[in-house]
Order: sequence, then C-alpha cells, then structure tokens
Amino acid sequence: MMEDDDFEPEAIKRFMYVNRKAPYGTIYALESLETVLISAAFDQDVSVVFLDDGVFQLTKGQDTTGINMKNFSPTFRALEGYDVEKLYFEKESLEARGLTADDLVVEVEILSTDELREIMAAQDVVISA
Repeated sequence: MMEDDDFEPEAIKRFMYVNRKAPYGTIYALESLETVLISAAFDQDVSVVFLDDGVFQLTKGQDTTGINMKNFSPTFRALEGYDVEKLYFEKESLEARGLTADDLVVEVEILSTDELREIMAAQDVVISA
C-alpha cells in the first residue's frame, strides 16, 4: 500500500504544438487545438506556434458558411483560461501572407524563424500538425 509520503508529483513537461495547416480543409487544425486544451488541462507547460498556412487559424472574420463547417477560431480565446499564454507566430509566415497582429483573434508574440528555433530547442516535446 502506498502512503501519502511516497507520492511524488510528476514533473511538468514543456509541450510545443506547431500548427502549419490552414484551419479548414483538413482536420489537423481542430485536432491540434483540442490536443492543446487537453494537455493544458493536465497542468503541462504548453505553447503553440503558428507558421506557414497555420497563421490563418487565428485570423479574424473567418466565414465558414460556404463550406458547412463551424468556425472554431473563437475557441482560441479559451486558451487563456487554460493558462496557455505562449502563442507564437512566425514573422516570415505572417508577412508572406499579408497579415499583421491586428488581423488575429488573440494576442500572440511574433518571432523570427531563428527565435522560434531557440524556443523549440528548449521544449521536452514538439508536436507538428
């Protein structure tokens, strides 16, 4: 029988989710968001990176009526309630698509490719979708 004194909490892991896909047309973006929320619910250190077409996942004014899908971009506002506050955008991906921080539904930190590479290297787990 295990006593309370024998219990040691598990170490917190640093998880980074890298979102590269457009928000619609595949299931990757929505499943990544769900996985982020689940990880955060287990008190892990979670960060999310958006690059390539993944930068479109957080754009304002998404109209999905023509494709019969629910617009899930407002769900990203829930991340703060799960203490997921490390949201990063790759500067080069944002600029290549003509977007700025003002086009996004939540506040993010915009970093260069080299800065993101450093942050990624410090993670315990990096998952790309």
